[in-house]
Amino acid sequence: MAAIAAPSSQTPTRWSPAIADWFEQWGLAIAAIACWLFTIAGLIADHLVDAPTAVVIALFAGAYLAGGTIAALDAVRDLLHGHVNVDLLMVVAAIGAATIGGWAEGALLLALFSTSNALEHHALERTRNAVKALMDLAPDTATLLGSDGQQRTIPVGDLQAGDRILVRPGERVPTDARVIVGISSLDQSTLTGESVPVEKGPGDAVFAATINGHGALEAEVTAVAAQSTLAKIVRMVEEAQAEKSAAERFSDRFEGKYAIGVMVSAAVVGIVPMLFGEAPGTALYRAMTLLVVASPCALVISTPAATLSALANAARNGVLVKGGSYLERLGQIDIVAFDKTGTLTVGKPTLTDVIPFADGISESELVQVVASAEQLSEHPLAFALISGARERNLAMLPARDLVATVGQGIHATVDGRMIAIGNDRMVEGLGVLVPVPIRDRMDALRNQGKTAMLVADEHRLLGIVAVADTIRPEARTVVAELKRLGIKRTVMLTGDNERVAQAIAAEVGVDAVIADLLPDHKLESIRELQKLGTVAMIGDGVNDAPALATADLGIAMGGGGTDVALETADIVLMRDDLGRVPFAIALSRRMRRTIRINIGFALAVILTLATATLTTGIPLPLGVLGHEGSTIVVVLLSLRLLANRRQTVIAQHLESTLSRDAMISTPSSARGA
Repeated sequence: MAAIAAPSSQTPTRWSPAIADWFEQWGLAIAAIACWLFTIAGLIADHLVDAPTAVVIALFAGAYLAGGTIAALDAVRDLLHGHVNVDLLMVVAAIGAATIGGWAEGALLLALFSTSNALEHHALERTRNAVKALMDLAPDTATLLGSDGQQRTIPVGDLQAGDRILVRPGERVPTDARVIVGISSLDQSTLTGESVPVEKGPGDAVFAATINGHGALEAEVTAVAAQSTLAKIVRMVEEAQAEKSAAERFSDRFEGKYAIGVMVSAAVVGIVPMLFGEAPGTALYRAMTLLVVASPCALVISTPAATLSALANAARNGVLVKGGSYLERLGQIDIVAFDKTGTLTVGKPTLTDVIPFADGISESELVQVVASAEQLSEHPLAFALISGARERNLAMLPARDLVATVGQGIHATVDGRMIAIGNDRMVEGLGVLVPVPIRDRMDALRNQGKTAMLVADEHRLLGIVAVADTIRPEARTVVAELKRLGIKRTVMLTGDNERVAQAIAAEVGVDAVIADLLPDHKLESIRELQKLGTVAMIGDGVNDAPALATADLGIAMGGGGTDVALETADIVLMRDDLGRVPFAIALSRRMRRTIRINIGFALAVILTLATATLTTGIPLPLGVLGHEGSTIVVVLLSLRLLANRRQTVIAQHLESTLSRDAMISTPSSARGA
């Protein structure tokens, strides 16, 4: 069929680009409408106004030309390449009907056939346009900042890596860049599906087509427009549409052989009865009817229509799948392996515990003192402590004379007094004793996977602060949802130590933990898990690349390390939302179920109509309606996959559970604030 023959936007066309674009959008629909108009006019002329036979035939011939030209061209083109398709069956059936005087039946066949072609094309175009429309969101021009500070408007295509650009409030980011100056919030919903604007500041990455909020940003271009994350997404989705699933590949191999078989069977049904004395008209009529009802139009469109609809739905919800085969395989997964850092956890340390000991010092004062000392340090934990102070709107105190002792901690002069932050060796080295209950408190925090630090001045202990890579708020609910979906085993693979890993695993609810792993060890762990079932690996796409490539299905968190994620994984979660995983699995299973329903329905219609044709005999118009009607039903069933019914159910479940979890896990003081 015409729409099946060109499922990808990469398919070559026979005409100039302008004509091809116009034809792609309107040609099939106009042809179908014209065919119906000629057919209806022919029926009126034949049955209501008793027009001359020549006029009636001319009208039906117009219907043949309108409804059959595209199919005939595609059939001839495929024949020249040694392939027989269903278009040829329809054209032969229509011509055969005309030769035995069934002009009306042939015209009706082509009218329904061209209508189903137009509907199929519409279904496939919706799946492409849902993602390709993203490309239109990128601006055409950018504001380039010269070395002298002068602003110049240039085409986005002229930007080079390293150029400095200005993004004003309300403007779209022209290409991927990194913020140098300014703080703002960006609406990334067009790219990631994330509904809440994301705060961006110096050092943060911003992406093409995202919308700047309240603040002006100066940024350094990190990728030219053709290599931006947005451009990669569009290319990846186009490649996904061209990359076929196992069911589609079988359908392609099956179509040609089946079409030849139907034509041979129709020839036998038309010729053999005549050898035994049956009237030629009756035998040929039965052959033409068999040719129509046995044509596998609905069968052939069953898989690609469902697959492309599901791919579009996934992409629209921030789940980018590199091909139909990967989406099909996702529904077969029974083991899910998670990386820890950046996947089950946020991927950066956060201040989690503030425990003051000394009389007269509050939590806020303890955080202020610690952050003031740490502002002189470049250690990752220092950034977590400083961020904790900023979240509490605490001003930094003057600090100087920072000294870092490897393996112990730091000490510095803060507001005129010495402050030490580190382990018990650091503190006791300064002459401050650490009582056993406080040591036990430190051990308890460390057993929870946290980095606990003592804080002291020259004379006494001031308290404890602890930081940790916090668990993603949705992680626990996602693991539970995966189990509800029937995933047999969830495993956490991490390079972190066993104690930290077990603490995280217990909180998240995974079934097993494999800790202290290097990247090559993760790969070996995946291979061992593959002996137990079909494995999906979820990681951040950097040090997890070998495991992502080895697993039966690699799923990458696309927000951090997007380039590696897009290259390595089979599926990318663009909004770093683990909640998309159960959504995608449910969508895959819906797709597989829809394909089975489509195929079963199409086969049932073919068998029923073919059996009736060979036994009792059925009118050709009824065969036409049954055959083309089944194709339309299959297309409409497939289009249901564009809806977010299942995703909405999961989203509501996740949101309600997350809200409940947040209330449970948030301290009462914070909730009160």
